[in-house]
Amino acid sequence: MTLTKASMALTDLGFLVYWAVTVTALLPAEYAYRDYDNPVLADWNYSFLPLDLLASLTGIAALLTGCRGRRAAVRSLMLLSLALTSAAGLQAVAFWALRGDFTPGWWAPNLFLLLFPLPGIVHLARRDLGWPEARGLKPEVLKPEALKPEA
Repeated sequence: MTLTKASMALTDLGFLVYWAVTVTALLPAEYAYRDYDNPVLADWNYSFLPLDLLASLTGIAALLTGCRGRRAAVRSLMLLSLALTSAAGLQAVAFWALRGDFTPGWWAPNLFLLLFPLPGIVHLARRDLGWPEARGLKPEVLKPEALKPEA
């Protein structure tokens, strides 16, 4: 989970930087996505603002709460943040695929957003569902005689 937490911190801060740069129009148009000047695509991009900020704020809250030792709250916030981040990546990748735009500069970060949360989501979900392997325990092995019906 250390790699996931480091990726979360980097991503959450990255979301904040991206939106600060976007809202203040600091990004030169040549580095922006295709049809950047199209008002519909600008609206599409801004439609991610609430999702990205919620993912970022819950991720930062999870990491800060972890410093205070509240494990249950950390897991819930982290799971929420990772799910929102992955959803943002999925939405962007789906959109660019539907448009037939395969610009690596936009696909790479969005594939990262889609994929990096998945191991953490699986780990946290398995742990919350009580799967013994996720808690570091060995699952009970059923012996063949335990499967025989009683006479």
